Amino acid sequence: MAKIIVLMGAQGAGKGTQAKRLAESLGIPIVATGDMLRATAEEDTPLGRQIRDIQAAGRLVSDSVMAEVVSRRTIRDDCIDGYILDGFPRTLPQARLLEEIAADQGHQICVIEISVPRELLLKRLAGRRTCSSCSTTYNIYFKPSKREGICDLDGKPLFKRSDDNEEAIAKRLALYEEMTLPLLDYYAELDYLHRVEGDAPPEEVSERIAEIVSAGEQRSAAEG
Repeated sequence: MAKIIVLMGAQGAGKGTQAKRLAESLGIPIVATGDMLRATAEEDTPLGRQIRDIQAAGRLVSDSVMAEVVSRRTIRDDCIDGYILDGFPRTLPQARLLEEIAADQGHQICVIEISVPRELLLKRLAGRRTCSSCSTTYNIYFKPSKREGICDLDGKPLFKRSDDNEEAIAKRLALYEEMTLPLLDYYAELDYLHRVEGDAPPEEVSERIAEIVSAGEQRSAAEG
């Protein structure tokens, strides 16, 4: 049975890196809700106009609209063998709507939480530096540039995001924990949840995620 893979983890946990690796190894797409909302808002359709009006008013897109956007995107041919969700679900109502989407599509949900100690998350985020030209990312603690403040690739200056300070990061992490804990509990009760330690090297994290996905496929085949 094809899988809907939901990667969860705080900012700095490495979800983006692992999603790309997983998509490449499985040959399935990453379905990012931010990209989908932007693309849908540009369409001259009732849903596109609705999203534009919501965004123009500075309001958040409702759970039901979000689920419709996800459903419309994931019925395309490239999602037949499964897909990786980025940014959905973020609330319990969205998680329940995803159950309906999965049932309609005949897919199985697999949730993988990448767990990283708070101290390491702070270093990953506060130490992040980005090239102003090519967007290559460095970290002053783990992956520094050869010359401080200068990109190794094009010699352009590096910059630090304005919200990559300890106070802002702490608020983002607290918000993530507040929003995500109910989701993790919900998925744990359904036996969908798997946890991976994200403080290991990226290659090891990828191997562990691949093992989880593979074990789930074998279990589905045995049950079928």
